[in-house]
Amino acid sequence: MHQSTIFIIFAGLFLLACNSTTSDAAKMHEQKLLPRHVVIKDSLIIEVQPFSDIPDSLVNYVFMNVKKLCPYVMLNTSLSLPQNAYYKPRNRYKADSLLNYLKINLKKGHVVIGLTSKDISTSKGKIADWGVMGLGFCPGNACVISSFRLDKNNISDQLFKVAIHELGHTQGLDHCCNKTCIMRDAEGKNTTNEEKEFCSKCKAVLTTKGWVFRE
Repeated sequence: MHQSTIFIIFAGLFLLACNSTTSDAAKMHEQKLLPRHVVIKDSLIIEVQPFSDIPDSLVNYVFMNVKKLCPYVMLNTSLSLPQNAYYKPRNRYKADSLLNYLKINLKKGHVVIGLTSKDISTSKGKIADWGVMGLGFCPGNACVISSFRLDKNNISDQLFKVAIHELGHTQGLDHCCNKTCIMRDAEGKNTTNEEKEFCSKCKAVLTTKGWVFRE
């Protein structure tokens, strides 16, 4: 077989194999997250999805700090909150409905973090409407975080901690008994100021998922 023919066949097979990630790579290249020669393949991609109500400063803080832990992170254009998630009696948004909204059309291998400043809630035991700071599928591909219940004096750092807590759930982590671990169960309180980092056991699990922890 002629050498040029072999090259054409090889090139065609290569493009076919990378076709599913081309658009993701292009978007990340535009954001200067990856060099042009790097192609994403079979890697977990995290999408930061702000809703239109949350300030850009908070979104960017979460985005920049998540990038330090996870190799591939994309920042999406903001979306309006879906009206079918609104719970008028409490002026809240149902977190479960937001999760289902966020995962619509989500690509395989992607996990999405929804960010909002509105109050969100879910069902807990016999309580039909329990206010929460965040909620995520465990394991799964979507989580949503709200800044509504956070300390306004330390809101950026707390929002980031809640974000990676819920991301941890999507990666299969349960709540942790270590009181300084990010995966600590808040038990209806805001304990983020007491949480320092993921404990060694939680880090070990996340490392197998491609997360990076620098000493």
